[in-house]
Amino acid sequence: MVSNFRQKEILDLVRKEGKVTVDGLAARYDVTVQTIRRDLSDLAESGRLDRVHGGAVVPSGVVNIIYEERRRLNEAGKKAIAEKCAQAIPDGASVFLNIGTSTEAVARELLDRENLLVVTNNLNIANILAANHSCEIILAGGVLRRADGGIVGGLTAEMVKQFKFDYSVLGCSAIDADGDLLDFDDQEVMVSKTAIHRSLKVMVVADQLKFARKAPLRICSLADVAVLFTDCTLSKQLMENCAAWGTDVVTV
Repeated sequence: MVSNFRQKEILDLVRKEGKVTVDGLAARYDVTVQTIRRDLSDLAESGRLDRVHGGAVVPSGVVNIIYEERRRLNEAGKKAIAEKCAQAIPDGASVFLNIGTSTEAVARELLDRENLLVVTNNLNIANILAANHSCEIILAGGVLRRADGGIVGGLTAEMVKQFKFDYSVLGCSAIDADGDLLDFDDQEVMVSKTAIHRSLKVMVVADQLKFARKAPLRICSLADVAVLFTDCTLSKQLMENCAAWGTDVVTV
């Protein structure tokens, strides 16, 4: 019973924070690290979380996490990333923002910016920026994905293709060790790829959890990105690759 109660709390914690560590949980519950490892193994075997080095994360792979849960994951990290990204966008710029809780955080930080033209395929972003009366908002048409307010598909991509943006701010579901940005929906990937090709400068916002997750579809490489905003330290190899590609990495 004690183990079951602790495992339920661990599951709630990992859903709230996105990641837990063995050492942190052992200290929290005043038990041995071996006990925590057994708890995490039990939860991983039942598919409720994924084990990573030193801890566990919200499970991922071929199906994305429920949108409301994603919104709550690492809120402080996303806000810090968004603040830094928004600082790089001047008044009067044209910007594309794609689907995601990280790009929504950027939209909130753009509420005091003046004379922006924002094109988005995210209903949530349009609603957020509606409070900025000097911001012109263009909502790309297409198929509405009710689960997260995203608009996707060929029609959306065709509309995005009509523009040339100063900046694209993109989120993704995962970034792998090779520096590839990954996602789950090919219709969403199509739109993001189109925006990349129509942008003078591509910026990516990705918190630490994206580097511990997996997704099956490739959007692009960090080699195609001007700036990555994140809240974690990249591996030595990936930092070297970014330097070789000319991709700036801003760690908040």
